[in-house]
Amino acid sequence: MIQEDILLEALKQKGYKLDSKELKEETQLFHKSLEELLVEKNLIAEDALAVVKGEILNLPVKIFDKKEVVDKNILNIIEESAARNYKVAVFNKDNDYVYIAALYPEDNKCFEAMNFIAKQLGVKLKLYVTTYSGLQRIWRNYGNFAENLANILKELQQKIGLQLKQGSSAQNIVNFKTIESTLVEEAPIIKLISTILTEAVRLGASDVHFEPTQRVLRVRFRVDGVLYTAVLLPLDIHSAIISRIKIMSSLQIDEMRIPQDGRFRTIIDEKPIDFRVSTFPTSYGEKVAIRVLDPTVGLLGVHQLGLNNYEINKVNTAIARPYGMILVSGPTGSGKTTTLYALLQKLNKDADNIVTLEDPVEYTLEGINQSQVLPEINYTFARGLRHIVRQDPDIIMVGEIRDSETAELAIHAALTGHLVLSTIHTNNAIGVIPRLLDLGIQKFLIPSTLNMAISQRLVRKLCPLCKKEREANIEETQIIDEALKNMPKELIGNLGARPYKIFDPVGCSECNNKGYKGRVGLFEVLEMSPQMENIILGNMSETQLQVEAQKAGMITLRQDAILKVLSGTTSIEEAISET
Repeated sequence: MIQEDILLEALKQKGYKLDSKELKEETQLFHKSLEELLVEKNLIAEDALAVVKGEILNLPVKIFDKKEVVDKNILNIIEESAARNYKVAVFNKDNDYVYIAALYPEDNKCFEAMNFIAKQLGVKLKLYVTTYSGLQRIWRNYGNFAENLANILKELQQKIGLQLKQGSSAQNIVNFKTIESTLVEEAPIIKLISTILTEAVRLGASDVHFEPTQRVLRVRFRVDGVLYTAVLLPLDIHSAIISRIKIMSSLQIDEMRIPQDGRFRTIIDEKPIDFRVSTFPTSYGEKVAIRVLDPTVGLLGVHQLGLNNYEINKVNTAIARPYGMILVSGPTGSGKTTTLYALLQKLNKDADNIVTLEDPVEYTLEGINQSQVLPEINYTFARGLRHIVRQDPDIIMVGEIRDSETAELAIHAALTGHLVLSTIHTNNAIGVIPRLLDLGIQKFLIPSTLNMAISQRLVRKLCPLCKKEREANIEETQIIDEALKNMPKELIGNLGARPYKIFDPVGCSECNNKGYKGRVGLFEVLEMSPQMENIILGNMSETQLQVEAQKAGMITLRQDAILKVLSGTTSIEEAISET
């Protein structure tokens, strides 16, 4: 890859204002290249970065159009696995040259491999700089999910010598006779599961469900928080698929009466992916739910969560304090753990001892001591907290404050010179304070220990390639007016100009015709203040707390949602449904 200093200097000469020291530190912290960070943090557009790289390397640039298609005969000059490994794509060939676009053409291994292919073809190599999103679009031309599955099912049919029954739904459902248990170890079943999991990872699915019904085995993906049916498989291979997943997860194959939990790791597209497996007996057989733990998706920096600069400054101030509590609230699946991991990565320094208690440990963080609670042997959050303080910690992360004992121990740890991070279930940031009181924490302890409460939700992001701009209607304008009414002017900026411009989802190949791609957090950040302390110690009410918090500049979840609507990040339907 291009040396960091050379790339940073070239970008600065182009007028980009970059904090070189901070960026270099983050490349080490997040184990990402400088180029990945620059794009993720929106410091430079992908296409513009490719142009700068082209100038440095003295190579032409190939920007793939979103509708561009490459002939399969050309694309297959390099097999898909090799193309993904070297991050390249062949997009043309003539009598003299083979034309290859590469994300890292400066990489010696990539160059040598591509040069070898050109020699094998009897032509010269013409290498181009390209973008990762462009390569991802071209790679889809290798073959779609449905085609791959159809080929595997056909192979499965041939492998076991069974006849395919014809029917009106033959394209979607394949009916086989009873399959012997030996099928579990057969290549087609292994390939079938691998294909499904690979597709889930490439689509950014958070969960995969294998659900037996009366007629078929339904496979569903949860993408951007929404479940949809990905494929219908023959019911007769249900037991073979479940048994294979159990083998991968080190679970008992012959135990079908009770739920089991396990996990396994595999490499997909050259990156390690963890899968957390849960089996559950149903009236039609065992159902399996698999949580996909992709570190490139689940491990984010603070700047990637969706916090605006105003809120990031508040969070940075809170985590810079040597002691106290930071509590993150929100419903299940709202990204609380992702936020805690982002804060931990920001805090992860050689001078601090960080210890966590989690249920379960979702991602391993280098340099942090992570421990998984096991309630079945009485290793609970409360018991773990008692022992953590003997581990000489500076920073403690507790997965969740669920009961009075855990709350009391967390408060005590915060009082005795530790920074404590945890989650708690409330509807908003203000609700954290009465919830602590409900858990038996005395009033006078809250102001001196609670540094910050963060409430969050997740909304789907509009696909940037197909979203459509329009003017807000009367009803939508009233909703936006109400949200902007008491918001700090510096946050609104030019977004407050009427008529308001908002965006609707459309759908294209890039977003799988959903209109949305990815999710982003909505945040409500409450800081403790002397005025807040007086309200808590007096005759406290949530209404008083809410009024004071907004006076102090707290942005509500609805207000944050509307800002993201006006900036084109999400749709107004998403904002309203989540707030």
